Amino acid sequence: MKNKNIIGLLFTIALFLLGFSINGNVSLYFNISGLLVIFGGTLSATLISFRLEQLKIVAKVIQASYKSEIKKETEIVEILIDLSIKSRIEGILSLQEKENETSILFLRRALGCLVDGFHGSQIRDILNTEMYFFKLRREDLERIIRTIADYFPSFGIIGSIIGLVSMLGGIGDTSVILKAVPVALTSTLYGIFFSNFFVLPFAANLRERTNHELLLQKIIMEGVIAIDSEMNPVILKTKLESFLTPSERIEQLVSYRKIKERFNIKEDGPRVHG
Repeated sequence: MKNKNIIGLLFTIALFLLGFSINGNVSLYFNISGLLVIFGGTLSATLISFRLEQLKIVAKVIQASYKSEIKKETEIVEILIDLSIKSRIEGILSLQEKENETSILFLRRALGCLVDGFHGSQIRDILNTEMYFFKLRREDLERIIRTIADYFPSFGIIGSIIGLVSMLGGIGDTSVILKAVPVALTSTLYGIFFSNFFVLPFAANLRERTNHELLLQKIIMEGVIAIDSEMNPVILKTKLESFLTPSERIEQLVSYRKIKERFNIKEDGPRVHG
């Protein structure tokens, strides 16, 4: 995460905790029994639902999504334009050198297909298949995370029911009721808190990162196919900039004078309104 994100996160957490402390003692919201019910139940349900290998992959992907930064679209466009110029000057086989150096796995695979002599249609088919299954894998990981998020409130309700049962069983005994009340009230709070404050944001972040990576892969695919067809780098630049937002593009708009000259548009005389 970037420094601004961390600062913003710490600030919002401070506001969140302040909201608890204003109306009472913060220590009242901490209950070990409720936490054990929530985490124990959610962990058990998760282990029953999914293979341990899948959960390890989920943990690695979540960790990587916050540790490693993705290249921006503008950086990918610049790389592809440089590769296009390089291939026109030194030949397509010179890209083998670049294929070994880049850290972007998808770009390496695309360049590998290019260097091995695949046709444009074959490259498109291979990379589309790669993108399709990449999206499926990411959607599967997101589904696991969202399922875990659903477990937390469910076991929060179970914890609350446990507390209510204890309260009913301790009618007439004030000490039992006082011990059961925190479990009944805080368990649901914990379930909703951990689901919405941690797990669901992990899923949202994964989806946002996946969409960004799919866009980069689309840019790479179109760029590599254009390089294979020996498209002029200037035309390639114009094509790839279509993937960028207007604020990210560095381009000069064609003047109206040139448009009129190109399409032989003549100026009309002044209009007379009757």
